[in-house]
Amino acid sequence: MNEKLKTKEYRRQNTKERTKHSAFNIQHSTSFLIPLFTAVCCLILFLTLMAQPSDAARIKELGYISGVRANQLIGYGLVVGLNGTGDKAGTVFTNQSLANMLEKMGVRVDPTASKVNNVAAVMVTADLPPFSKAGNKVDAIVSSIGDSKSLEGGILLVTQLKGADGEVYAVAQGPMVVGGFSSSGQGATVQKNHPTVGRIANGVTIEREIGYEYVKKESIIISLKTPDFTNARRIEERINTVFRDSSYAKDGGTINVTIPDTLKPNPVKFLSIIENLEVKPDALAKIVVDEKTGTVVIGENVRISTVAISHGNISIQIKEDEKVSQPLPFAPAGAATVRTPDTKIKIEEEKGHFVLMEGGVTIKELINALNSIGVSTRDVIVILQTIKAAGALHAELEVI
Repeated sequence: MNEKLKTKEYRRQNTKERTKHSAFNIQHSTSFLIPLFTAVCCLILFLTLMAQPSDAARIKELGYISGVRANQLIGYGLVVGLNGTGDKAGTVFTNQSLANMLEKMGVRVDPTASKVNNVAAVMVTADLPPFSKAGNKVDAIVSSIGDSKSLEGGILLVTQLKGADGEVYAVAQGPMVVGGFSSSGQGATVQKNHPTVGRIANGVTIEREIGYEYVKKESIIISLKTPDFTNARRIEERINTVFRDSSYAKDGGTINVTIPDTLKPNPVKFLSIIENLEVKPDALAKIVVDEKTGTVVIGENVRISTVAISHGNISIQIKEDEKVSQPLPFAPAGAATVRTPDTKIKIEEEKGHFVLMEGGVTIKELINALNSIGVSTRDVIVILQTIKAAGALHAELEVI
């Protein structure tokens, strides 16, 4: 009897121990899963907030702030230090410019008597970026305007760069980098790229700043790079989701945006938020064809009505030959050799087969259908032009 009681007591204690151990395991597992579950939820929420359409574009890629743009600068200068590849003696303006420059330095020379082929007259161009400050540096493009063979190794002397208003906004000077070369001998000439055009990296120093009045206004205007009513409406709606009732599309190319009162003291922050908003742009149904290189680019929204296509190539080979007939032995005096032309023409035509394309096909289906016919790129150009002529191509076909 005592043995049975001991056995029951042992079983009861063992059960309690297993229950406590199980409860500990459950509590331990729960304490581990709670942080893991929280981290997973946060990750899903982060990915959901950060997810954007793959084909979306920022407003700064679709348009620009009206009035904020670069300005073109231009100037006339001299490049010196050339290895005999400068302008020839007959280039009057080069000799005159050299004489004027030397005269300012106290040296008088006769422009008609000077023969210097280490100097070349050039035009210097540069872009003055918006918000450029005095002392900033930009690149310059140097182009020969005389009969110089190469600007390689040359140095541009101080050249004033003027804007469209005739005012000087920058000064250019420095050694050039030419992406080509030219070498010649008595019987041959070797040339790579264009040695008469060079670039001076950071060779332009800004001397005058241009002010922008847009920061003092209560509203800004976004001008679309490619005017489109759909894109203008989408940009308007996207801005209004962030700044309620602050924008409206004036037309297909401009959107007027009012700066909120809270951001008027800081318009840069407001513009930074606006230009980084993403919008899914609407693409024009368009096909661009370059017949010179055989390049075809098809837009996304191109559609074709139901049409049957058959294309077959015709190959014509023409071979010209001559048959010569010599006089026979003991022929009469004065018998001449007779030349008879022999022309052989061979015509081969491939057997074409019709391919039916249903209405509303996509680009992928169009390409697969054309590939199934086995046509080349130039044949595709002819087929697209023919489909357009038949009125079945619902897209703009531009040939460049």
